[in-house]
Amino acid sequence: MKTIAVMPAYNAEKTVEKTYRDIPQGVVDEVILVDDDSRDNTVKVARELGLTVIEHPQNRGYGGNQKTCYKEALKKGADVVVMIHPDYQYDSSLTPKLIEPILNGRADIVIGSRIRTRQESLDGGMPFYKYLGNRFLTLIENIVLGQNLSEFHTGFRAYSRRFLETVPFECNSDDFVFDTEILVQAVVFGFKIAEIPVPTRYFPEASSINFRRSVTYGLSTLWTLVKYILYQIGWRCKIFRSE
Repeated sequence: MKTIAVMPAYNAEKTVEKTYRDIPQGVVDEVILVDDDSRDNTVKVARELGLTVIEHPQNRGYGGNQKTCYKEALKKGADVVVMIHPDYQYDSSLTPKLIEPILNGRADIVIGSRIRTRQESLDGGMPFYKYLGNRFLTLIENIVLGQNLSEFHTGFRAYSRRFLETVPFECNSDDFVFDTEILVQAVVFGFKIAEIPVPTRYFPEASSINFRRSVTYGLSTLWTLVKYILYQIGWRCKIFRSE
């Protein structure tokens, strides 16, 4: 099976090499970096590393970047697509563990959960308000969606080709709530979600949205759950409809 890693990048020149070097050799067949109109040398560094680079002529947002990532990976024949943030916030050396359940046919999506214990998350640098927000939203999402995941808000994920070809991810938001929407789509379409534990890593060079954007993301997540509930009682919503 062909595995392609995708990196949705924005101003990651200081961390993209470390992220790429930590991917174990032979695990992925290709790495595609999609640059979202960075203001630094992300593209230059990525090309020097030999990555496949795609540049957005203007900033499309985190969700818009992912759309390009997945479409390009599917075009290149990927059976498994791994999303790795190039800001070194996630441990890319765990990529083999992340894709294993998909390769074995036990899951269609695997997410890397940073929430094992509160102390571990906080010791890893996660701001306390983000930890509380993560716990609150994950609790509500598990209740509404009938899941039992330890975290819904991680950016380290792997998807099967069948999943990406089935869900209408191009109808999703171009903003950060894309990550929530695609997991809710997984539930709607009946795909299996698995998770593995990953360490928490927050540091100055790692990308992180501020408090205001975090609140916007939280409200958008709750609105996505409202749309899911309405869909369950008959409301038609384009992000939950197969094309």
